[in-house]
Amino acid sequence: MSLESSQKGPATASGSALVLAVLAAGQFLMTLDSSVMNVSMATVAADVNTTITGIQTAITLYTLVMATLMITGGKVGTILGRRRAFGLGLIIYGAGSFVTGIAPNLTVLLIGWSLLEGIGAALIMPAIVSLVAANFPAERRPAAYGLVAAAGAAAVAVGPLLGGAVTTFASWRYVFFGEVVVVFLILLTLRRVEDIPPQRIRLDLVGSLLSVVGLGMFVYGVLRSSEWGWIQTKPGGPQILGLSPVIWLLLGGLFVLYLFLRRETYLAKTGGEPLVDPALLKNSQLTGGLSMFFAQFLIQAGVFFSVPLFLSVVLELSALETGVRILPLSIALVLAAIGIPKLRPHANPRLVVRLGLGTMAVGILILVGGMDPGASAAVVSIPMLLMGLGLGALASQLGAVTVSAVPDSQSAEVGGLQNTATNLGASLGTALIGSILIATLTTSVIAGIENNPAVPDSVQQQATTDMAAGVPFLSDTQLEGALADAGVDESTADAIVEVNSDARLEALQVAFGVTALLAVAALFGTGSLPRVPVGSRPGEGQRRPDETDDDER
Repeated sequence: MSLESSQKGPATASGSALVLAVLAAGQFLMTLDSSVMNVSMATVAADVNTTITGIQTAITLYTLVMATLMITGGKVGTILGRRRAFGLGLIIYGAGSFVTGIAPNLTVLLIGWSLLEGIGAALIMPAIVSLVAANFPAERRPAAYGLVAAAGAAAVAVGPLLGGAVTTFASWRYVFFGEVVVVFLILLTLRRVEDIPPQRIRLDLVGSLLSVVGLGMFVYGVLRSSEWGWIQTKPGGPQILGLSPVIWLLLGGLFVLYLFLRRETYLAKTGGEPLVDPALLKNSQLTGGLSMFFAQFLIQAGVFFSVPLFLSVVLELSALETGVRILPLSIALVLAAIGIPKLRPHANPRLVVRLGLGTMAVGILILVGGMDPGASAAVVSIPMLLMGLGLGALASQLGAVTVSAVPDSQSAEVGGLQNTATNLGASLGTALIGSILIATLTTSVIAGIENNPAVPDSVQQQATTDMAAGVPFLSDTQLEGALADAGVDESTADAIVEVNSDARLEALQVAFGVTALLAVAALFGTGSLPRVPVGSRPGEGQRRPDETDDDER
């Protein structure tokens, strides 16, 4: 049975509020984890006896596992049937949430959160895109996709406050136990969702392996850059042919991805069944939308990693206070994501995205200017509001742009590509901005100690050796305790704490500056987006793969 035929008849009947609630709840759950945990990083790190870098690794690997397996997960869903894939993904995700909730150390946290939850999400998220198409008639799908996207935006909105409140008054572990309950409730109602029957196709295992290895190598290389160095290895770090392993991981990852694309092209030309149809990558509207999804989550992840560090580590606010300070971003994001389509249903998608990116860049630049020794928590209020409006503007347009770029029969592949772009962006954003932040902090602290006459030569030499591989992002209280335990005298300790305080703000300025640069750079990719709102008139808002944009002629 074809996909199109399976969507006729039952689609309208099953397109109920309950079905939409089930699919939206799945999207909400997939987005919740990272937004919840960002405000609780310091608490989680202390609880599982690791560092901020360790939690950065967990966040990055969670999104990396999703990114690398999303395309494969979409194909597995085609083989199993979308509803069955959705249910199986929920079971694996629920198991991962439970393991995370009981994690005594970083290793178990990585297994539960990064691995099991990532695998579950890779089955769930592509299935959601296809199940919307199967359960709603064509005229209702744009609204359904918009509400599912709004559910993801709502998770971003309530995540920081929920995570902060639960962490402050109970334990961050209850967030993950709560996810197990939500998974159980979704499974109870899953049979009300109209399924897409399985199809007899072959899974390109070689292509799957190449995509996982290529993406994994590249992102892991970025993640380790602050510890090992980008090209020249840091003192005491590993070497491969005299260079840092990072450059080899980046080069190797890109080469493996090239092999993946060549294999998919070969399968398409010889009548095989490629993991991804290479023709999709020639569709300018689709690739434009995917590139904007990547940019949105790259920037969002960088901000969501850095701002909580400023609030919870530099200012030493509680997780709840941190969540409250991020709330303007969350509220503005949801209002823009839902409000723009309602108030301006015929808005130019390209213009809305450009305005959104510009608003985000302005907000981040205000943050850069606000990072000074006298900064208080109030400095993030206006930037968070502007960031939320910008992110919401992108969220209001991009889902419809990508899904409408191809026929319904290819919605599953688009779902896999879309979720790969978003999770790869989130993974690289956390890894890249975290790497830049730690590298800047390390350089500034070492230079500050070496040039500070209040620090004895013996302490300078020892500090330079110990911190060459990377300086942990510590609060003044944590650093003072560590120095006291090490027996450092009070005057020297005060000088080191002052150096660390200045270096932290400098590192945050650089991290925010790079994030603003990424937002501006993303503007160059908006030329492929349509000017006409999707679905406004038949045939408009969608272009053939061989069409070029007016800007490009």
